[in-house]
Amino acid sequence: FADYVGRLGVSNDTHVVVYDGDDLGTFYAPRAWWMFRAFGHKEVSVLNGGFKNWVKEGHPITAEVSQPTPAVFKARLNTALVKSFEEMIQNVSSLQFQVVDSRPEARFRGIELDQGNGGLESGHMPGAVNIPFHSFLSETGHEKSIEEIQEIFRQKKVDLSKPLTATCRKGVTACHIALAAFLCGKRDVAVYDGSWSEWFHRAPPHYKVSEVK
Repeated sequence: FADYVGRLGVSNDTHVVVYDGDDLGTFYAPRAWWMFRAFGHKEVSVLNGGFKNWVKEGHPITAEVSQPTPAVFKARLNTALVKSFEEMIQNVSSLQFQVVDSRPEARFRGIELDQGNGGLESGHMPGAVNIPFHSFLSETGHEKSIEEIQEIFRQKKVDLSKPLTATCRKGVTACHIALAAFLCGKRDVAVYDGSWSEWFHRAPPHYKVSEVK
């Protein structure tokens, strides 16, 4: 990671702004934001609304390819922001932290097939709460207001004053949970990087909850 972002001209003193071109407004950018934070970089932001809204609002764009001057980036893994499979397994019984799953409701419940993913069936971890990642986005693709985000967590009985870990299918949209909580002042949300893709293949059958079984 350090070598890659260093080649992009990012040093430990760089304020990084991440965005993507997804039609939703923001899809992958929170993952990049979380990765920078997981590797110890605090000066990182997400462009609210993404490239789609940047263009729509009339801001300047270019087709020129950037030629950044290489820089030195020193990465320091913040283990508090990353959860392993073993930690997630232990939490099923210890309940040391809350778990929020950002996948669509039908996949969380196990009633919709997750096609094209190597036999990956739908379902969820015991005790997990489902908040689909798009719940935090407005119709325009911008992040909802802090008050709206807080209400979403409140309705799902997620306590932002207590430890929280986010999960999804492959560790991408879980970062939307981390970003939403961050906007509410909670900066220590961890992400289960392996997410459901790892859990499905490694967890015992009784730790995979589905309404169709």
